[in-house]
Amino acid sequence: MFIGVDVGGTNTDAVLMDGSQLMGAAKAPTTADVTSGIVAAIAELLAQNPRGVQVDAVMVGTTHFTNALLERRNLSPTAVIRLSLPATQLLPPLVDWPAELKDAIGGFTYMVGGGHEFDGREISPLDREELRNTVRDLRDQGVRAVALSGVFSLVNPVHETEAAAIIREETPDMRLCLSHENGRMGLLERENAATLNACLGDIAALTIRGIGEALESLGITAPLYMSQNDGTLMDTEFASRFPVLTISSGPTNSMRGAAWLSGVRDGIVVDVGGTSTDVGALVKGFPREAAVAIQLAGVRTNFRMPDMVSIPLGGGTAVEPVPFRIGPESVGYRLTERALVFGGGTLTTTDLAVADGRAGLGDPALVEGLERPLVDSAMAEIRHRVETAIDRVKLSGGDAPVVLVGGGSILLDDELAGASQVLRPRHADVANAIGAAIAQVGGQVERVYSLEQAGREEAIADCSAAAVQRAVAAGADPATVEVVEIDEVPLSYVPSNATLVRVKAVGDLNSMI
Repeated sequence: MFIGVDVGGTNTDAVLMDGSQLMGAAKAPTTADVTSGIVAAIAELLAQNPRGVQVDAVMVGTTHFTNALLERRNLSPTAVIRLSLPATQLLPPLVDWPAELKDAIGGFTYMVGGGHEFDGREISPLDREELRNTVRDLRDQGVRAVALSGVFSLVNPVHETEAAAIIREETPDMRLCLSHENGRMGLLERENAATLNACLGDIAALTIRGIGEALESLGITAPLYMSQNDGTLMDTEFASRFPVLTISSGPTNSMRGAAWLSGVRDGIVVDVGGTSTDVGALVKGFPREAAVAIQLAGVRTNFRMPDMVSIPLGGGTAVEPVPFRIGPESVGYRLTERALVFGGGTLTTTDLAVADGRAGLGDPALVEGLERPLVDSAMAEIRHRVETAIDRVKLSGGDAPVVLVGGGSILLDDELAGASQVLRPRHADVANAIGAAIAQVGGQVERVYSLEQAGREEAIADCSAAAVQRAVAAGADPATVEVVEIDEVPLSYVPSNATLVRVKAVGDLNSMI
């Protein structure tokens, strides 16, 4: 049996799955330290099965790392070394970072000779002596992690690889993140992705160890897996290397769970939580990936992220009657303390849903005094905001099936503009945890190939083999891994008939781990 856990801004959900059968579900308020809420939810889940269960694996989708970036806390002192001189001096590393986040990681930046042109030729030879001097300096500064970024390293990663070997020789304990393993084409965005990944190293180790110890305290010794933001899983070793891949795993889990519960493989998922609503598109049962750069904690990055529209609207969103305003403030996980229907003093969207007869939470008598025009106008505004979000994620003007999940979906009607049908599958309130429990293990690789040197089939085969290898490294059973997605993008601005190839492979959990 598998336990799936997903941490939201309001609730932490846990489910027990036996194959395709849901054996139990539990909710607990999300806590400030996150881990305590995970323990509480799993403990409640286990209490539903007093005879005990054999847990084979635990899958967790967590907000630990997102919170660390947003709050600028518990980040490792990190240096960025760019292999580029004499090029790129006008746009140094971290040039576009918010000042407070840059200060939180130390703001150490260095530029060293090296890097490549778009066709793989060297800009200049790797300056090994300067690199060694740089490493000695950053070591004296107390740096604990290094992001290595070489110009066009996706085309030719040899300088990044050699520089990493030199750094390990000088400082064996230094955490290293190579940009060609983290991001896509685009120097600053790829460099930023590697830097974010590097600065999360310490909190990743602490978090994963903390969750593991918490599971042991509950008598669970099964392997722990972390949810990735593409709807797949990674084992703890891989998660420690790439914690940035967990960001946005919550909405992704909800979309995967919605697909599994509803049977819809191509459509729109609306996940209404306690604090926010996430709307995204399903393609073949997986979230559609964003095709443009993404802002993360104020930093422009281009590593893979789900193509989502998020709006500050949920079951805990505060409502101001005069002047009329909905959000963006939310009572979050204090909904059961502060909402009117629970005896609190804050008018929330949940109170309006109860007053409108859509939900039977708390004490309905406590909201009987709400004026009907206020309730009607608020519910109409909620519907309008969600319909606008649905329209933003659609790629065509036609209607599409819409799946509603999340505890806050009580706010919405069974008819929405742009929806061919509106589905509310059973257990929709724990779709996020179900998505974590049913997830497979995945690996994705993006590389640039010169088709004058290698044929198209050879390039796809090489990239596919690398994606399969990455999936196995993340914890997949080699016998079950298969390629599920291949993208080819001709690079018309690059000579030698260059093409960018992106391959995604997924497989079942390796039971031997």
